[in-house]
Amino acid sequence: MTTETLTAERILEATEEVLRRYGPAKATVVDVARLLGVSHGSVYRHFRTKAALREAVTQRWLERTESTLEGITDATTPGGAEKLRGWLLALFDAKRHKAGDDPELFATYNTLARENSGVTETHLSILTGQLTRIVEEGVRAGEFTAPDPQRVAVAVFAATARFHDPTYAPEWQKPSMDDEFSAVCDLVVRGLRT
Repeated sequence: MTTETLTAERILEATEEVLRRYGPAKATVVDVARLLGVSHGSVYRHFRTKAALREAVTQRWLERTESTLEGITDATTPGGAEKLRGWLLALFDAKRHKAGDDPELFATYNTLARENSGVTETHLSILTGQLTRIVEEGVRAGEFTAPDPQRVAVAVFAATARFHDPTYAPEWQKPSMDDEFSAVCDLVVRGLRT
């Protein structure tokens, strides 16, 4: 058995590795415990059920993207078109890299995200909240016209779904995808300008 302190973070890291190795259908809490060199009971002291563990690892994965995008949302650069473009591009790049760099893990997390719809809904709410703040900032700067920034943010998120919804991941490596992304961003920005 290991002498290193068992923390929730270590368990989540090990769970991610187990999911990468075995996929969501075959990964077990026993596999996680074995990788950590502890009993499965030790894992259950941190996460009461396998479902709770899977939910926590899904939330951890989604929070990485939220954190990156929050940095753009909170940046002191002026709001408006450039911040909106930067945020949308960062979201697209994050999703594209996750799908392209480790397709098996990306597929695994998409399965987990569907299982944990509450976590996914919270994630989507956080992202549209960030977009709302960017639209509001653009309105305050006189760059955008949006009588209802939240509604506009939801519409922008829906209009750009092809570049962040995992359903479209097989298309993300197409050579024309960057040009298509730019064209959609241009269209969105033109629609928001005063």
